[in-house]
Amino acid sequence: MKFSKKVLKNGLRVVTVPMKDNGTATVLVLVEAGSKYETKKVNGISHFLEHMCFKGTNKRPKAIDISKELDALGSQYNAFTAQEYTGYYAKSDAKHFSKIFDIVSDIYLNSTFPDVEMQKEKGVIIEEINMYEDMPQRHVQDLIMKLLYGDTPAGWNIAGEKKNILKMKRDDFVTYKKAHYLPEATVLVVAGGVGEKQVMSEVNKIFGKIKRGKKVGKVKVQERQKSPRVLINFKKTDQTHFVLGVRSLNLFSKKSAVLTVLGGCLGGGMSSRLFQKLREEMGVGYYVHAYNDTYTDHGFFQISAGVDNKRIEEVIKAVLHECNILKKEKVDEEELNKVKECLIGNMKLSLEASDDIANFFGGQELLKREIKSVENRAEKIRKVTASEIQNLAKDIFQNNKLNLALIGPFEENLEKAKFLKILKF
Repeated sequence: MKFSKKVLKNGLRVVTVPMKDNGTATVLVLVEAGSKYETKKVNGISHFLEHMCFKGTNKRPKAIDISKELDALGSQYNAFTAQEYTGYYAKSDAKHFSKIFDIVSDIYLNSTFPDVEMQKEKGVIIEEINMYEDMPQRHVQDLIMKLLYGDTPAGWNIAGEKKNILKMKRDDFVTYKKAHYLPEATVLVVAGGVGEKQVMSEVNKIFGKIKRGKKVGKVKVQERQKSPRVLINFKKTDQTHFVLGVRSLNLFSKKSAVLTVLGGCLGGGMSSRLFQKLREEMGVGYYVHAYNDTYTDHGFFQISAGVDNKRIEEVIKAVLHECNILKKEKVDEEELNKVKECLIGNMKLSLEASDDIANFFGGQELLKREIKSVENRAEKIRKVTASEIQNLAKDIFQNNKLNLALIGPFEENLEKAKFLKILKF
């Protein structure tokens, strides 16, 4: 798939991905601002700011002015916050491109942060935090980050702490946005039935005169671990949700494709080893996932599942056993080819819509400052060998890299030692 990239004098990067046979258009703005750019005092402000950007601009003073205009275009729109970036997007019929571009740009550049709306939104965000805490499958992901990285930006909750949310003031948003929402830290992506000429016309008109600033950086992650770790969150649940994680490699690693295939062997599809073991053979759970979670300066390989409370120890031992097999035995050719084609096929299927394409290209440009095509990624996956998988498994599946976070009816003081005892390859 062809794309073009232009860089304005102010540093703004513009990526256009024309899709001739696609009748939709997606406008996506990504900025290097997320929880890893925060201080402890304002942890959660990246996410809160994302919410506030929909609460009014000079041109569209109220939240209803924004949503009503987008709804009238039949648009799908939203925003999201992660550890290393925040994104704002709208998707519509391609004939409405200029209008959704204007709205998304306005939200990103000209939000006014009305104090009355901010006070109301505090309650919304606290309820969002409560919602995630009531979803063990989702909340256990926060726990594994806390276990791995502790009281550092990488270990903090993206939504922040409730006490922080309640204390935030309008000036906090203004200061944070000034430090991070800068053209040199921003990527604007347009994907769909729109050409580069039309895109650049809108970009130059709205973003051309925006001035550079001085971007505030983030604290680099320091990996420190000498022995296995366990974090238990007591909750009366009908099943135990856990994440078993090991420290691995970052976004820039040349072994990324190997890690992807290793994850595919363990949890890629219904024929994967862990799906067959936990669901088909043991009958202990409904879902199981395995993949490498990567960031610009760190990464961890995780296996997650929701299983029968009474069989959690048995399950963890079984998972560790399957990891051990990858260390001891090479994956045979038939399985290796199956996993590769499964991964490649699913990657292509996930990139059928203009919003998915925008995220695919924009995410690479923002974090890596380079864009690789789907075929390039597919080729790297196809080149992975059984020996590479085995060697990488030996490297990452080590006792001193093991971490277990779980949510279930277990008291940490009483049962932590029990789980630590079985955490060994």
